[in-house]
Amino acid sequence: MTTTIPGRTDHVVVVGAGLSGLSAALHLLGAGRRVTLVERDLLPGGRAGRLDRHGYRIDTGPTVLTMPDLADEAFAAIGDSLRARVDLIPLHPAYRALFADGSSLDVHTGADAMAAELERFAGPQEAAGYRRLRTWLTDLYRTQMRHFIDANFDSPFSLLTPDLARLAALGGFGRLDARIGRYLRDERVRRVFSFQALYAGVPPERALAAYAVIAYMDTVAGVYFPRGGMHALPQAMADAAAEAGADLRFGQQVTRLERSGERVTAVVTDQERIACDAVVLTPDLPVTYGLLGHTPRRPTRLRYAPSAVVLHAGTDRTWPELAHHTLSFGAQWRSTFDELTRTGQLMSDPSLLITRPTATDPSLAPPGRHLHYILAPCPNTALGPDAATWAELGPRYRDSVLRELERRGFAGIAEAVQDETLVTPADWQAQGHAAGTPFSAAHTFPQTGPFRPRNLVRGTVNAVLAGCGTTPGVGVPTVLLSGKLAAARITGRHTASVPGRARGGPAAGTPATATAVPAAPPAPSAISKGTTT
Repeated sequence: MTTTIPGRTDHVVVVGAGLSGLSAALHLLGAGRRVTLVERDLLPGGRAGRLDRHGYRIDTGPTVLTMPDLADEAFAAIGDSLRARVDLIPLHPAYRALFADGSSLDVHTGADAMAAELERFAGPQEAAGYRRLRTWLTDLYRTQMRHFIDANFDSPFSLLTPDLARLAALGGFGRLDARIGRYLRDERVRRVFSFQALYAGVPPERALAAYAVIAYMDTVAGVYFPRGGMHALPQAMADAAAEAGADLRFGQQVTRLERSGERVTAVVTDQERIACDAVVLTPDLPVTYGLLGHTPRRPTRLRYAPSAVVLHAGTDRTWPELAHHTLSFGAQWRSTFDELTRTGQLMSDPSLLITRPTATDPSLAPPGRHLHYILAPCPNTALGPDAATWAELGPRYRDSVLRELERRGFAGIAEAVQDETLVTPADWQAQGHAAGTPFSAAHTFPQTGPFRPRNLVRGTVNAVLAGCGTTPGVGVPTVLLSGKLAAARITGRHTASVPGRARGGPAAGTPATATAVPAAPPAPSAISKGTTT
């Protein structure tokens, strides 16, 4: 049995209408609770926000969706379904990888298609190694999901289940890079199955092999795109919550919590006081701890993941080598992770994520135009340049990234940009994200599972945390689960996700993640040709 909050819980206020808050709201509604959801922005989504700009509909947050069955669980809690509200388009390929030597690899989620592509790219031995890797990734995911990901922890002793021994037997406590290397010999191919460690904030050679579960989500489970953009998911969740009876209050900033002893009795915004029996808090950890008036003690200070510079570029042309999602790798690899996680330098040979959502949904841009999302990982502000430095550095770094893309074959990309929005760590920090990163606390071993900041905080008995800073962690699927787990702390009802089964959602075996999950910027450093906003 895991701890649930004591006393009356009839009326719950959820602070924040991001994916975690919306997930919590739907699960609470399904358990019969009255829910008031308070959001400072005028739209739902939080990190998964949207910017409407000169005919472009820009997703300011996640760009990769896998594991839609977890979103469907939230809808199913109120008798609704994801498929009834969102048109999910499977992406083929899931990614395209472009390498410094001029080679390219399409990453397919179907086993036969990917094996055939790897045989073309690197030979039959690599294809055979991939099939063995795929089996291992699937076993790893099934072992972790029930007891290590979709689970509330009260102490490290909660880990002591038979699946812990199974995880050890699978090599989950070894190193990610070494484990992937057992199956794949080609260094380029290994990158495709290990780059996800970046978003955990740990280099592949130092990351636990257990983190390969993210690669399962990306390369085995299937990648989807909601028609209308990624923001269609939180909008659908908000609509479903409202129809199920939730009271959604947008444009209100929570300023403080009223307390009586160890209980929160009301949430106070800049406009009103809302009495409550319990509260779910989804802002970034420092904001949440500030509201609670208490920061839990830890043996060591929290370490944060790298950040990112994002350029949302509306262009008058595109490039045929770009898929919906394209990974453009530099020649360097280990030194890149050192720069991002140790020395605090900008990437000297950048690896970039380029998303072209108009490849799948042309309606996201004006007729004849294209939308490109260019993400360059960078150090967070605690390790690298601070927020003040980024005010001057941002435009120069934007220019250097475009020059690098020109050098890699994207001829004329700088001149093709007609409208753009630049987001830097200074913008993430202004949004309230610690260390100027939307990826929150890194997934080092002391910050994973039961060692990650808990969703219960000592000294307050009826407040529960949700979001990427608490369990289970960073990414769309884990954030959706965090809302579910927060609701379970209140209701005592927790139905474990069943690996490989989606209720009313995509085909069986479709979990999901968000590769590169930046938050919605507050007042981004927008630079348009001829316009500054």
